[in-house]
Amino acid sequence: MVRSIKNPKKAKRKNKVKGIGSSSAAAPPMPVKVWQPGVDKLEEGEELQCDPSAYNSLHAFHIGWPCLSFDIVRDTLGMIRTEFPHTAYFVAGTQAEKASSNSIGIFKISNISGKRRELVPPKKSTTPVTDMENDDDDDDDSDSESESEDEGPDGSGSQVLQLRSVAHSGCVNRIRAMTQSPHICASWADTGHVQIWDFSSHLNDLAASESNIEGGSIVHTQAPLFKFGHKDEGFAIDWSPLVPGRLLSGDCKNYIHFWEPTSDASWKVDNTPFIGHTASVEDLQWSPTEQDIFASCSVDGTIAIWDVRVGKKAVDSFKAHDADVNVISWNRLASCMLASGSDDGTFSIHDLRSLKNKERDTVVAHFAYHKHPITSIEWSPHEASTLAVSSADNQLTIWDLSLERDEEEEAEFRAKTEEEVNAPQDLPPQLLFVHQGQKDIKELHWNSQIPGMIISTAGDGFNILMPSNIQNTLPSEGA
Repeated sequence: MVRSIKNPKKAKRKNKVKGIGSSSAAAPPMPVKVWQPGVDKLEEGEELQCDPSAYNSLHAFHIGWPCLSFDIVRDTLGMIRTEFPHTAYFVAGTQAEKASSNSIGIFKISNISGKRRELVPPKKSTTPVTDMENDDDDDDDSDSESESEDEGPDGSGSQVLQLRSVAHSGCVNRIRAMTQSPHICASWADTGHVQIWDFSSHLNDLAASESNIEGGSIVHTQAPLFKFGHKDEGFAIDWSPLVPGRLLSGDCKNYIHFWEPTSDASWKVDNTPFIGHTASVEDLQWSPTEQDIFASCSVDGTIAIWDVRVGKKAVDSFKAHDADVNVISWNRLASCMLASGSDDGTFSIHDLRSLKNKERDTVVAHFAYHKHPITSIEWSPHEASTLAVSSADNQLTIWDLSLERDEEEEAEFRAKTEEEVNAPQDLPPQLLFVHQGQKDIKELHWNSQIPGMIISTAGDGFNILMPSNIQNTLPSEGA
């Protein structure tokens, strides 16, 4: 399976995601069409352009070396935030050329600008007006090269990056922040060690500062709170959403170790591992509703269900894919549903209630849209039927499993826009959005505090995106 970032090198200041922050105000209007990824080919002289109107917000940034993994740090700015500009906190681990050059970045992105788009485009005016001009009629330089690099599609200005770096021995295969105490983070290193860190001082410094710090030129030396060595490196790690401090870590020797906190700064790691898979354990997920239950997936093509109370063998397992199962995601709004992504590019939705039936066929939906390995998959924290998927084909896709093709609705939409909408006919109706422009996408996460926001990391940096057609049903006041 594909894990490492090919030819990692420091990101350059002028590396931009194609189409982000660009404007075609000076160019005459050209006929455009919907480009189907994996179907259409670019002819000589053709190029892909991002349509800013497809996003409520779109930003790109980097922190130096590429990052294979990151996590969103839960903050105290509000549980449900819908008004621009936004602020978000992250932790990320680097993939540097030299082991000694690696670090964990703790950073804050503020002034994440954007605007809510109309799902149905307004009628065309007789005088062509660009989207950038609509956003800011008084800013004549809104599409300049110097400003466009960090602007979102609304052209309202640059996000502010504040970065603190902590030295890390070896590349960071995966990093996760604890839900209940987000300043506590666990990192999986390619040296075979899992380490626990306390980043509270760095997060407090970021919260108190408004200066723009780029590059992380000062790398702080800090000892981890706790360290445990596996027999091999690994990628699988997950904090319990129900029991503070509980942790799981799985390695390429197919061992899974269970961590139980003994204090705020110490853990007891069970040296007797959970064993059931016959090949590398690729991902782990605690149940969102049962504190002793977790799931694992493996290169052996199976998903296993475990109970920490009943020994070291799986209580159940089933064949999930015909190839390596790279990633899994347990739906926190519909806990019977588990999503899995495979090395053959397919992803499936499993109903775990089916394990009690004689047929034991867990698959309720299967998609073969992507043609390269699935690198990340995650259910939306706000919509039970929505999930996001990234693949080695350089696409990030968003899916709504509740959707079906509605010809009457499509006809009504065409009538409102007063033009022919050439939507591809051979794409699954559940495919809600396709995001491109990043190379070698490795991981994505939904922001649980900012509905509709997705962050992704790739070989050429990070993207923050908020598609305009992601409509979340927000909880009512006091819910």
